[in-house]
Amino acid sequence: MSLDWKKWTKNDMIFGIILPVLAVFVIVLISKLPSLFGGGFGVVTGLTMEIAELVVIVGVPLALGLLWNQWAGGASGFLMGTFYALYWANSFNGISGSGTVLLAYIVSPMLIGYMAGTLNKRSDNFKRILISALVAATIGGIVMFSVFQMSRANVVTGITGFALTVLARMLAAVLTAVVVKVFFWYGMGAHKAQNIS
Repeated sequence: MSLDWKKWTKNDMIFGIILPVLAVFVIVLISKLPSLFGGGFGVVTGLTMEIAELVVIVGVPLALGLLWNQWAGGASGFLMGTFYALYWANSFNGISGSGTVLLAYIVSPMLIGYMAGTLNKRSDNFKRILISALVAATIGGIVMFSVFQMSRANVVTGITGFALTVLARMLAAVLTAVVVKVFFWYGMGAHKAQNIS
């Protein structure tokens, strides 16, 4: 059924124009907070960098693996991880051992996306989505932390570094599972769930 071009509702204006514009301004405001509070690397900068990392190298491959299959998850993990590694490559320019850290940014999301797709098997059952996401993200976080430890350029160390690396990915997995379930509600999965044993 096609809507007539004259049929606009209040919800169209709220959800199609007002809320997206407000979301953009909130994002820009958050990005400007460090400069408002004296600049430098602070808590706000650290949080925005961590959120960007979790979206790019955890959320995207996880979502594609859960929604479609292990190949979409693994391939998107490889691509997103490569983009993220290229983003950080200039910061590591000339630092001995930095290649290992950059490699971790590629292999961890590739593993997360592939594992999520393999474990979920296109299921739209929320418990299966959640378990698949948590297992894949946790193992991916452990692998990333382990690969980091092989590099002299690594700054993520100790129990605190391990907890932050793994727990952040677990939180991202829970949030991604919720988003994926909403996608399934709206028929955005690649295929209907199959009874695969």
